Amino acid sequence: MTRYAFAERLALADLMAEVGPDAPTLCGHWTVRDLLAHLLLRERRFDAAPGILIKRLAGRTAAVQQRIAARDFGTLLAELRRPPRWSPAGFGPLDELINLTEMFVHHEDVRRAAGGWTPRKLEPGLSEALWGQVRRRAPLLLRRYPVQVRVISPGHGTVTTGRAGTQPLNLTGTPSELLMFLTGRQGHARASLDGPPELTSRLRGARLGI
Repeated sequence: MTRYAFAERLALADLMAEVGPDAPTLCGHWTVRDLLAHLLLRERRFDAAPGILIKRLAGRTAAVQQRIAARDFGTLLAELRRPPRWSPAGFGPLDELINLTEMFVHHEDVRRAAGGWTPRKLEPGLSEALWGQVRRRAPLLLRRYPVQVRVISPGHGTVTTGRAGTQPLNLTGTPSELLMFLTGRQGHARASLDGPPELTSRLRGARLGI
């Protein structure tokens, strides 16, 4: 099988090396160095990673991430490129399931923070893999939205989620742009949203995320 998650990992590492540790990202105030430390913590520090999702543990996670970020930038990049043997990155299907969205979205977080970006022309297989991520994530991320949302990617399919029986919103785009939208990068995603203005505005400002 094609290792899209691993290819995105290597492309992200190359881009980080190119732009440098102090370059901005789309992850709030995080620089490239901060984002790199987050990725390594997530993959290598299972004792501290729960704080990524659990607020009461976030303090320890932040402290460990800061210690990782203080290390040599080149060494951190080498570790990103060579994940540990116990990592899901060593098992193709599991790597695609767990890491494809993480690596693709954070690759774009660095690309799109610089300004003047244009969408990448992705090979069909990668687009289809990203559509698989959208198809699985959309029902979870939009399950509590007060109206029905149809997530549409021409040539790939449609996912309908949100509150059934209401006038739907249509969120349309390529799989890559839909994934960026659904992971909280609405302002940096080239996806169209059609429906009542107050509801489209609410969704564009909603707190979504990976």
